Amino acid sequence: MSNVEPNPTIRLTTISRTVASLAVGVVHTLERAVVGDGQIRTARGNAWEAVCADRARADQRAELDRLVAELVATRAADRERQPVG
Repeated sequence: MSNVEPNPTIRLTTISRTVASLAVGVVHTLERAVVGDGQIRTARGNAWEAVCADRARADQRAELDRLVAELVATRAADRERQPVG
């Protein structure tokens, strides 16, 4: 008997995975070359940026709420000062 294995077939999914893997490698190498090792985006860095963005949006919402409350109070005070007539 022969122990020769048949030639493995290359399937479409194999080619797609290979191309995707090569593309990721190229992008990673290009990013490292362009921005430098210290500036490469990481999951931790992305998460921190998201936290900072959430905090900034919360601060903006709080400022807007404060301005709206101030505007409402000013309009209420103006209405109280207007003569009824």
